[in-house]
Amino acid sequence: MFEIRRSQQRGQGRHGWLNSQHSFSFAGYMDPERMGFSVLRVINDDEVAPGTGFATHTHRDMEIISIILQGTIEHKDSMGHVLQLQAGDVQRMSAGTGITHSEYNVSSDEILRLLQIWIEPNQLGVTPGYEQLAWIDRKEGKEGDKKLSVLVSADRRDGSMFLHQDAVLSVGCLVNDELLALSLNMARRYYLHMMTGEITAADQTLTEGDALTIENENSLQLQAKGGARFLLFDLP
Repeated sequence: MFEIRRSQQRGQGRHGWLNSQHSFSFAGYMDPERMGFSVLRVINDDEVAPGTGFATHTHRDMEIISIILQGTIEHKDSMGHVLQLQAGDVQRMSAGTGITHSEYNVSSDEILRLLQIWIEPNQLGVTPGYEQLAWIDRKEGKEGDKKLSVLVSADRRDGSMFLHQDAVLSVGCLVNDELLALSLNMARRYYLHMMTGEITAADQTLTEGDALTIENENSLQLQAKGGARFLLFDLP
């Protein structure tokens, strides 16, 4: 079963310094039909104005993944990390017993854009943890280059970051009009979130911000139209 949710159906958060689009219920946006999908609880597409950001705040018992799409973010946390991440960098935090952190747009003139993702953990009260990596965007589609690269997983497959959950998050990069055929496990649930570009999937066209939920299917075929980037969640 496939279900498409269009970008314009997402919840909106307008706060002056922050423009956010919520794939699931979050803060002032509440939709009882969109409380999450499997253990995926939050996908926020955030645009942060120059020189502003999220002041120090606390999280507990959540796996938090940030994907920087544009600009530079400065991250500080109670684990002692003080660093900057740029477009193409991915960060994973396990909040566990509790972390505090802040996130700021260090630029004086460029908007910061990032995806903030929350996944419910399968263990509570773990020791807080932090990792980051950079994923390489494909440009030419050379033979042997990966169309789908794992970012986080419970078994650290393919050099990915660790996740306290039986879930896998991958980033897909298709160039030109590439085709990607995937074998799926019918006992699992899948969620596809479009980042950029355009693809056809399940006889539908998906563009930036669109999402596709997948249940009880054993395969998925994606066809890019001139190139596309997307996230694919493999969930229990």
